[in-house]
Amino acid sequence: MTNTAPQKLVYLATPYSHPNKQVQAARFRAVNRTAAHLMLHGEHVFSPISHCHPIAAAGGLPGDWEFWEAYDRAILASCRKLLVLRLSGWDASVGVQAEMRIAQEMGIPVEFIDPVDATNEE
Repeated sequence: MTNTAPQKLVYLATPYSHPNKQVQAARFRAVNRTAAHLMLHGEHVFSPISHCHPIAAAGGLPGDWEFWEAYDRAILASCRKLLVLRLSGWDASVGVQAEMRIAQEMGIPVEFIDPVDATNEE
């Protein structure tokens, strides 16, 4: 029996909030496609939007960074890298910018990735 340590997570950050709910839904679909692609290639992915959007919707949770910051910090502490999905608005997203800053504070490498099999649906 081999005793190997489990692979650490890859945190997939993406812009999400937008006044246009269709843009928000397109971002949700794009991050899910990208997460699925990464998982098919052996990555253990945590995407806060993929994993938490359904929970937030079902429970009426707030969507602002102030509510999610502590949760995201806890998850980031378990990750080996942060991937930023370069959807339109990633560079202006309060959440993505904060996730990048926190990853850097924790010594977690930050890399960038383009959406998989999708154009920016904005």
